[in-house]
This record gives sequence, C-alpha cells and structure tokens, in this order.
Amino acid sequence: MSDLTDAPRGPVVERVPAGDERLRLVCDDCGFIAYENPKIIVGAVVTHGDRYLLARRAIEPRKGFWTIPAGFMELNETAEAGAAREVWEEARARVTVGPLLGVYSLTHISQVHLIYRAEMIDADHAAGPESLEVALLTWDEIPWDDLAFPSVVWALEAQRRSVGRSDFAPEGAPERPHRPE
Repeated sequence: MSDLTDAPRGPVVERVPAGDERLRLVCDDCGFIAYENPKIIVGAVVTHGDRYLLARRAIEPRKGFWTIPAGFMELNETAEAGAAREVWEEARARVTVGPLLGVYSLTHISQVHLIYRAEMIDADHAAGPESLEVALLTWDEIPWDDLAFPSVVWALEAQRRSVGRSDFAPEGAPERPHRPE
C-alpha cells in the first residue's frame, strides 16, 4: 500500500449484514462485522450474620454513593468467580458465593447484572482501590437515600426476601422500582 488511502478502513460502514436483522458496523475491505453486545456485571449481596457489606464508591459513576460489590465480568472467569473477585477488589472480603439472587436486564445502558448471595468467611474487610470505605451495616443502618443505583436496592430487597430460604428463583427488575418501608 502506497499511502493511507489504500489502508484497510476496518468496520466503519453501518448496514444490515446478510442473514442479520440489525444495523452493524461492517468492514467493506474484509467483511468483518463488529458486534456490540451487552456488558455483564457480576456482584453479590454479601452478609455476615445480620449485617450487609456495602462499599462507598471512589470512582464514577456515582462516586461517594454506597453500593454492593459488583463490576464487569472478565474473560475466562465464571460469573460466581467474578462476583467473588469483585467483593475482594472493592471490599477486601473473602466470601462463599451462594445462589443467584437476581438477574437485572438494563437495556437503557446495555448491561445484564448477575447478583449472587454471598456469605463472608470471616469479618475481615477493608476498602479496596475502588472504594472510599466499606461497612457492615444492619438493615436499618443501610443509607437508602445514598445508594448508587436502583439495582442495589433491588438486590438488597431480594436478599431480605430470601433470608432462610433455598427454594427461590432469581428475581428480575421490578416494573416500578420502589423501596417498601
């Protein structure tokens, strides 16, 4: 190739590829199709006795607000291993990951959240690099007005409804999100 005009351009043309039904970015030079898919978030509602482990975010979005440990799933890990990793990264706590608690499909941000129940192995915890602080809180101490995302509320409420039960199905996002008093 003699100059940049002859260089491959990559997937820059938007069109519906043969056999597809959606607009995709396609490379006219080689036919490569750039598929964009939702991101998977994994996390856990972590408990130690009657307390819930929450972390106050040190990063955007929602810096300074409280959340359950959760984040993007990595390549080559199971969802359960990702949830345990996120707990360690954000709250420096070791956990036993239990059953799937909630599956939240958030189409407006192209994410699917897989949230598990998890029990702390011991009471040790500390702020990780993405957290300003972490705390073990009773239900009544949870800072409901300062939670980072609606999915945090949904997961905490799902955990509360499932306490003492092993025969529950994962919950989805409520049609009208709210927090019962």
